[in-house]
Amino acid sequence: MVTAPTTSRAFPHSRNSLNMFRLILAAAVLFAHAFYITGNGTGPMLHGENLGGWAVAGFFVLSGFLITGSRLRHSTGEFLVHRIARIFPAFLVVLVVTALVFAPIAALLERGDLAGFWTTPVTPLEYIWGNVDLHISSYSISWTLQTVPYPGAWNGSLWTLYYEFFCYVIVWALGFLAIFRRSVWLPIALWVASVGVHATMGFWQRLGLDTDFTLLMKLLPFFLGGVVAYVVFDRWGMRAPIGIVSLALALVIVFAVPGFGGQLASPLLAYGLLWLSTVVRQPPLIAKHDVSYGFYIYAWPTAQLLVLVGAANLGVWGFIAVNVLVTLMFATASWLLIERPIMRATRRSRTATSARPARTGAEAADTPGAAGTADAAA
Repeated sequence: MVTAPTTSRAFPHSRNSLNMFRLILAAAVLFAHAFYITGNGTGPMLHGENLGGWAVAGFFVLSGFLITGSRLRHSTGEFLVHRIARIFPAFLVVLVVTALVFAPIAALLERGDLAGFWTTPVTPLEYIWGNVDLHISSYSISWTLQTVPYPGAWNGSLWTLYYEFFCYVIVWALGFLAIFRRSVWLPIALWVASVGVHATMGFWQRLGLDTDFTLLMKLLPFFLGGVVAYVVFDRWGMRAPIGIVSLALALVIVFAVPGFGGQLASPLLAYGLLWLSTVVRQPPLIAKHDVSYGFYIYAWPTAQLLVLVGAANLGVWGFIAVNVLVTLMFATASWLLIERPIMRATRRSRTATSARPARTGAEAADTPGAAGTADAAA
């Protein structure tokens, strides 16, 4: 259902469809990865990038918007606590579940026993410890996943989280600058610089800069495009005609500019997606339960297990359908058992702290609960 657009208004943090948009983006990543994992090529491509790559870009532009708002609304300590609480607990759990549950199951499916499983590098504990800092250095676990079309990779989605958190740190640092809080020009200048670096990446690579730098500069312009969208919304509000034109112009730029069209169009993409999230309604269940993060981090390992039990024989579309259902189960468990309880505990701690030394119940209830889901889920 589409609501009637208004002429100009602030972004409604408590009334938008960003949970649904993020879930759609996570599903697009699953869709793209399914082709690799089942040995069916790269799947649909759009201007040299598969659908999963564009979905990750969408995640980053939305995250840039939401994380900027979080930084400007919260103190330095609160911001860091919220970001760590949102990313790390579910991430650590998926590492443990993959290493200590999924991988042993895979070993039994592939060889029928666990001989050497716990001691063959990369051991399950080495997998957990080697990836605990978000920088994914180990994709394999022991001798598992050697009989699948995409061998030796237990989770090809987690690598983006390192760069996502790096972007959080950048916004955290910018929050100390008064000019960042007062002027639109610093975010715009940083976005322009990041696009310029990505557009001239060949030069930077000749200087010997590594893959981490290359990947960061591929994703950072999208994130900063979301930051630019935030300062634009904050100062001039949101207009439906600009949202429509932004989406159309973003598509034109993506196709017209080879190599860095997506990065160049990122503020327009952010503005357009954010506007669209205010006119397209999401189901109440999705509005209440943000399972997109869990969906993103569990889709790949569950897909590898499904290949081992023969689900690839259903064809790529049948495989995708089964993978979506299984992933939703794990994503829901992650949300209900890990993510939501920790987010609520973080908010309760903040509310209790801000309530001292003496405040009434009504005054103490000013914690941003409505904006919290969208904000904390970025």
